[in-house]
Amino acid sequence: DHRKHHALSDREGDPHSPHAGHGEGVLGALKGFGHAHVGWLFTLKGMERGREYGRDLYDDRLVRAIDRLYLLWVAVTLGLPFLVGFLVGGTWERGVEAMVWGGLLRIFLYQHATFSVNSICHMFGRQAYRSRDESRNNWLVALLVFGEGWHNNHHAFPSSARHGLDRYQLDVSWWVIRAMEKVGLVWDVKRPGADQLARRRLQPEA
Repeated sequence: DHRKHHALSDREGDPHSPHAGHGEGVLGALKGFGHAHVGWLFTLKGMERGREYGRDLYDDRLVRAIDRLYLLWVAVTLGLPFLVGFLVGGTWERGVEAMVWGGLLRIFLYQHATFSVNSICHMFGRQAYRSRDESRNNWLVALLVFGEGWHNNHHAFPSSARHGLDRYQLDVSWWVIRAMEKVGLVWDVKRPGADQLARRRLQPEA
């Protein structure tokens, strides 16, 4: 669905656009925001399960295995806080408290921060680079999701591993990728050159 979003971004067929097909005015904007933020997860409309836009991932046995075991990973991320709370606190109550704070609340906050990239970052912020959609750079979302909020940058240069393209743009995810590249854990890491940035730039670097 991520690749489909890029192929059809903010046009009919985009699985989580706040703009396409939600009507005009304030009501249309609210409907679009809700759909882009979380509503799209509750519909199968336009879902190909990777067969068209992510065939390489769909054919990767490891990726498919991880996908099939999704509920197991969720159970582990809830079970581990419970276990730690139970072992440290010595009671079932401490285990449940740890699961709520270290599991459920963590998932809730993380998910909504991530959802904000689809909703907020297609409605509010700056467009520093030319793209074919309404993607925006939003510094607050970028802080919450370690650089993913530089979303206009991502849409202008979708193959770039670095989203914080300007000096002031904090991008913790890029720091991790760069460190992994330096020690040989990842390779062929792509980032745009200065000439590519200059050609697509709409606004001067702040």
